[in-house]
Formats: sequence, structure tokens, C-alpha cells
Amino acid sequence: METGQGNVQDLNRATREIWDSKARFWDEQMGEGNQFQRVLIGPASERLLQVQPDQVILEIACGNGVFSRRLASLGAWVVATDFSATFLDLARARTTEHPERIEYRLVDATDESQLLALGERRFDAAVCNMALMDMVTIEPLMRALARLLKPGGRFVFSLLHPAFNNPGGTRLALEEEDRDGQLMETYYVKVSNYLRVPPVRGVGMPGEPTPHYYFHRSLSVLFGACFTAGFVLDGLEEPAFGPDDKGGRPLNWANYTDVPPVLVARMRPAG
Repeated sequence: METGQGNVQDLNRATREIWDSKARFWDEQMGEGNQFQRVLIGPASERLLQVQPDQVILEIACGNGVFSRRLASLGAWVVATDFSATFLDLARARTTEHPERIEYRLVDATDESQLLALGERRFDAAVCNMALMDMVTIEPLMRALARLLKPGGRFVFSLLHPAFNNPGGTRLALEEEDRDGQLMETYYVKVSNYLRVPPVRGVGMPGEPTPHYYFHRSLSVLFGACFTAGFVLDGLEEPAFGPDDKGGRPLNWANYTDVPPVLVARMRPAG
């Protein structure tokens, strides 16, 4: 996605204002983990992070702090950052257990200097859950992480699956087919645009007060930013919901048991 510096700054400012305005709604809906967090994102991120007691972990775009609190419960020391002061206030209010293990910091993940001020070679690992697609630019973050991580560190991120769950795709209603006397339900995803999808505002949660910007990146662009910063890919999961998770609205992602709505990856510094 090609954008001028002025446009990046304007979009970033607008994005922050939107998230500040709806942080309380998201906190109420997320609580200590919605279905996506509990079933898909949290378990996969934990598997790839391989958290060890007393490791220092940086969380980028922590939101209401649900995953930071989980990391602290596993024995990690956490620096949890977000560019929304409202989200950080809500995260602090929810942190009633292990508060000594979590330091909440106001940091813009698109600002390389703010990130580096956290301390070079300070972190055993970093994690960014479901936020890269909300960032107007990710190159500054990747460059900073290459310097923030200790040798042998790892960076785990999750995001909407670029191939199946992007603004250029459409979820289709089920089809019902009689197969040898058994009714089978099939759900489809139609992707009409993938390589070039411009920034667009969309709904993140049903009923939210304001849609926010999505910045789609194809897999080659997404991982290319990581590779350019000196990372290699050494772990990848595409979690999907199972048969026991089905329900809710017909087009709820929980009904798409053979299409992964999210991608979770682990990057390590090369060499």
C-alpha cells in the first residue's frame, strides 16, 4: 500500500480517534476474551510464544489487556503498549491479579522512536494480536522489533487471514445438500480482491458505535515487511472453529469450520 507521509499521519490520527471513541464498547464486549480470543487467537499465540517464567514480553496494541493478563498469569513480565489512552485506562482497571507483572505504556506502534525508547535488546519475545491490519504502516514496527528483541527472541502476531478474511471478500450463506440421506451444510467465502485492496472502514464487532479502518496486506507484502527487517518465519498456524463452536448468526465465522478466519505466525531474527 503506497501512501504519502502526510496521508499516513492523517490516517493514523483518524484511526487513533476512532479507537479511543469505541474503546469502552470493545472492552465491554471483549471482557476477558470473546470467542475469537478464547478459541483461536489465545491458544495459537501461546503455542507459538512458548512462554517461560520470568521472561520479559512486549505486547503491541494490547487493547484492554486481556492477553497481557494471561501472560502475567503464566509468569512473564509484560510491557503492554497501546496508542489509545482510553484502552490503557480500561486495561489497568481490569488488572486486579499480578499487577506488579504488567507495565502499561502509551506507545504508537507506527512510531519507531517511541518503540525503541522501550529499551533495545530488552525483550525475550513480542506479541501483537489482531492489530497489524488496523495499522496504517507496519514497517517502523518491524524495524524496531529487530532491535528490541534479545538475540534468539521471537515475535508472534495474529491478524485477520489476508487470503480469506479481508475487505475484498464476502461470506456467503450456507447451502444445504442431501448426501446419501444426510443433510450437509456448506458455507462459502468469495474473494474478489486480494492483491490490491485500498484502506476501507468496516465493522469489527456487531453493534459497535463506529467502524474503523482496515489496512489489508497480501501475504507477500505482510511477510515481506518482516523479511526486510531481518526476520525469518519459523512457525505458522491457521486456526479455525470446530463443529462444537458452531452457532449464532448464519454468517458467523464460527460456522465456517474449514476456512481459517485468522493467521498466527512466529518470526525470529535471522542468523
